[in-house]
Amino acid sequence: MSTRENDVTGGRAPAAGNDVVGADSELLTAATQAMREGLHPAVFSHTMRVLLLARHLAAHEGAAHDELLDVAVLFHDSGTLEENNGEQRFELEGADAAARFLTRWDWSPERIRPVWEAIALHTSPGIAERFGPVARLMRAAVLVDLRRIELPVTPTAALEAGLGHYPRLGIDQVLPELVVAQALEGSDATKAPPFSWPGALVAAHRARSEDARRSVAGGRPRSATDSTARGSDI
Repeated sequence: MSTRENDVTGGRAPAAGNDVVGADSELLTAATQAMREGLHPAVFSHTMRVLLLARHLAAHEGAAHDELLDVAVLFHDSGTLEENNGEQRFELEGADAAARFLTRWDWSPERIRPVWEAIALHTSPGIAERFGPVARLMRAAVLVDLRRIELPVTPTAALEAGLGHYPRLGIDQVLPELVVAQALEGSDATKAPPFSWPGALVAAHRARSEDARRSVAGGRPRSATDSTARGSDI
């Protein structure tokens, strides 16, 4: 399906004004503009594909259009923004950024909570799926776009066209690199704790760096069966 097309490392996200958000929602328009202006083009393009997939999955379940799901998706990788590069892992920083944004739009803490949870848990397998429909649908959409799972429902022509509108731009390399770069600047204990996705990415990065050092020194790289050498998954 279209999630496997347009897998290019160059190029840009589509021009502003062509994004698939509710034009009648000032909040979503503002959120989309903020992400377009701040996110790496590959991450923004990924975000918009996840939005399309999440909406498609929700519609298949018969769910009404939900602004909570939309804004959670739009902010789910906002922790990669430099302005959100705080002391915590990028998922938590993104969740906090979404909460700050929604507070400015006078959302109550109770209404914000499902958005915060969905973003904070979107790299937590088996947990996000049990924190309500927003977290569950968003994680499924993320996994589909990152090619970890197949789309569990039949795509429509509109979905295929929408996904094709947003090229991948090397997201499979760009996103991990952004997360690792932030983590290496901070403390492993908070930016990349053990057993977290950022922690696994940093471990894999360090394993590759050690392999490269050993290779230059004439030593034997670590075994390909070593989990840190293989890398990590979301």
